[in-house]
Amino acid sequence: MNELIAKKYVQALYKTLDSESLENAAEIFEALSNASKDEKISAVLNDPQVSKEKKQEIILLALKDANSNEINNLIKLLVENGRLGVFYEIAKGLKKVIADSKKSYCGVVYSDTEIESSILSDLGNGLGKKFDSAISLSYKKSDFDGIKVDVEDLGIEISFSKTRINKQIVEHILKAI
Repeated sequence: MNELIAKKYVQALYKTLDSESLENAAEIFEALSNASKDEKISAVLNDPQVSKEKKQEIILLALKDANSNEINNLIKLLVENGRLGVFYEIAKGLKKVIADSKKSYCGVVYSDTEIESSILSDLGNGLGKKFDSAISLSYKKSDFDGIKVDVEDLGIEISFSKTRINKQIVEHILKAI
């Protein structure tokens, strides 16, 4: 539900702000999202006894250095409608919109064996050519018995399992006999 609500706000920001301001907005909402995870801040923002005006004042005071009327107005709107729980979804949506406009994506390669940065770079370049975008990949060690590439913003997930490949080779040999 929050994702649908956030999508409307993200589209409004995308239409209103230039690319630099959009990146700043993404950072602001990511900071708000991280701050709202703090127990004390979350308690204040979710406390029904704290007035909407006080919540608005607290958030706007934290954002005074941002000096953005669009962000301030959006915060006022979010407070007024009781939608302070959408900070994370707005930040995520803004990052996706920025990545789509730049055609620049980040992905993760999961494997149980170490992968060199040159291989990650080559793999990212190859995927980038296939999807007409720039893809940078990072490595994350996991217990997966092969290689799995995940670029979430593009909806790409490619995996090669050693066990599955061995099983298919055996099946192929048995069929040939």
